[in-house]
Amino acid sequence: MAGEIPDLNALVRTGTGKGAARQARRDGLVPGIVYGGGADPQPINLPYNVLFKRLKEGRFLSTLYNLKVEGQEDVRIICRNVQRDVVKDLPTHVDFMRLKRNSKINLYIPVEVVGEDDCPGIRAGGLLTMVRPEVELIVTAGDIPESITISVAGLEIGDTITIANVDLPEGAKPTIDRDFVIANISAPSALLSASDDEDGGEAVEGEETPEEGEAEGGEE
Repeated sequence: MAGEIPDLNALVRTGTGKGAARQARRDGLVPGIVYGGGADPQPINLPYNVLFKRLKEGRFLSTLYNLKVEGQEDVRIICRNVQRDVVKDLPTHVDFMRLKRNSKINLYIPVEVVGEDDCPGIRAGGLLTMVRPEVELIVTAGDIPESITISVAGLEIGDTITIANVDLPEGAKPTIDRDFVIANISAPSALLSASDDEDGGEAVEGEETPEEGEAEGGEE
């Protein structure tokens, strides 16, 4: 994981239940819970503006945070679920899981593409199709990669990139125990249509055309 682990500041939530959660929301807070790690569940409140900003930054569900609560030791956490209002789509509750640095977790990691300027297939009009813009990996909590990189340099139309072609970060491995396609260079739709038209217009060897059939019939 590049850079330092970002802090996430929270407040202790003393009350539990729906009443306390509603009061927290009226106070501009989002209730949450921290569980796991061999400790009791800890109810917390997050400032709405802080949580909303983090959500807008992206990768909230795949970022390891350092949870800071006054009067308690810092703990590494990762978000497992964000509940949202069904109408406004705003966060209403957040679930976090405590992690040790060597904990193994499953996360969807974004795929970054390089080498497009050196791809003959793209220069010839081919299209880069991302079959999996994210790949689910088993990673170590203390070393979560921001992305994995694939290179399309030298690829022609029809070529594919599979997970076997990717140099994964140390300690990371796919959750799927087989090779699978991440991206491919496909022919443009206009080229495919032209190819289909050509195939449809060719006579099959040994098959009579209408003109041949008429000519043979006229000789009888």
